[in-house]
Amino acid sequence: MSDANPAARTPQAGGDFAALTATAAALQTAIESVIEGKAEVVRAALAVLFAGGHLLIEDVPGVGKTMLSKTLARAIDGTVRRIQFTPDLLPSDVTGVSIFNQNTREFEFRPGGVFANIVVGDEINRASPKTQSALLECMEERQVTVDSSTYQLDEPFMVIATQNPIEMEGTYPLPEAQRDRFMARISMGYPVPSSELAMLAGHTGLSPLEEVEPVTSAAEVAKLIDVVRGVFVAPAVQRYAVDIATATRRSPELRLGVSPRATLHLMRAAKAWAALEQRDYVVPDDLQRLASSVLAHRLLLAPEAAMGGRSAEQVIDSALRAVPAPTGRAVGRSVDSGG
Repeated sequence: MSDANPAARTPQAGGDFAALTATAAALQTAIESVIEGKAEVVRAALAVLFAGGHLLIEDVPGVGKTMLSKTLARAIDGTVRRIQFTPDLLPSDVTGVSIFNQNTREFEFRPGGVFANIVVGDEINRASPKTQSALLECMEERQVTVDSSTYQLDEPFMVIATQNPIEMEGTYPLPEAQRDRFMARISMGYPVPSSELAMLAGHTGLSPLEEVEPVTSAAEVAKLIDVVRGVFVAPAVQRYAVDIATATRRSPELRLGVSPRATLHLMRAAKAWAALEQRDYVVPDDLQRLASSVLAHRLLLAPEAAMGGRSAEQVIDSALRAVPAPTGRAVGRSVDSGG
C-alpha cells in the first residue's frame, strides 16, 4: 500500500484492518481444521461473509458442501439455523407463520428458519420453486413480511446454501431471481489424494466439527462488514466492473447477461477480497479473480452456445479478455477524484 494517500485513509483503518486480518486468519484456521486442502474455497467463502453477501455452494454429493457451511457457522458465536430443503417444505417453514392463540385471542408470530445470523440451507434445489422464493425478500431486504406485518432480521445475516447439480435426480433449477441474490457460487471439487488420506485419518473417529470453537462473534463480524464497505475503489476500477457487466449483456453467447445487482455484488466481493489481502483499495486483479464465482451462476447461455459445449465460466473468461483493465496509478488510492 505504498501508493496510498494518507489523507484518504479513514482514521481507524489501521486498527480495523488488523482486526479484520486477525479474525479472517482465525476463521480460516478453524475451517481448515475440518475442510482439508481447500484454502481458496475457504477464502472465497470468507470474502462473501465479510462482503455481507450470501453464498451458494454447488457440487456433487459427498464432497463437503454441508460440512463447510456448518463449520463456518460454528466458528462464529451467533445464532445458527439449518433448513433441510425437501419437496414437502412449505414457505411458512422458512419465513414463519401467524398462529391464533386461544388464550389471548390474538395471532402470534412464530419465526421460521431464517431468523438467525447464519442460515444453512441444505440442498436448496430439492424444494419447490415456490418454497425457494420464500427467501427472496429476506436475502435482499433483511426482513420478512407475513400477514402484512414486517419483521427485521438480525445483523449480520447470511444464507449459506448448498445444492446438487441440476441434472441430478430430484432437483429443481433455482429461479433466476433466487440465483441473482447469491453473491457468489463456489464448488468444492474433489480433494487431492493427500487431503483425502488426511481426512480418512482424522474423520473416522469423532467428527472434527465437534471440536470447532467460535473464534469471533456475530457483532464483530457485523463491525468488520462495515470496515470492508470503506475499502477504496478508484473510478477507473468502477468503470472496469461496469465494462465487464456490459460485455456479458452484449455477448451473442448469452440470452441473459448479468444484472446491476451482480455488478454491485462483484464490487462488494472485490472490496472484501482486497481487505483479506491486507489492501485498503481494490485492484483489477480482485475483480478478475472473483468474476467467475460472482457472475457465472447468473448467466443464461444462448441455445447455440449451450449446444456447442460452452460454459458460463468460459463466457466470463472471454469477456475478461475482451475488456481492457486499467493500469498504473489509476487503480490505487493515490488517484484523485477525477480518476
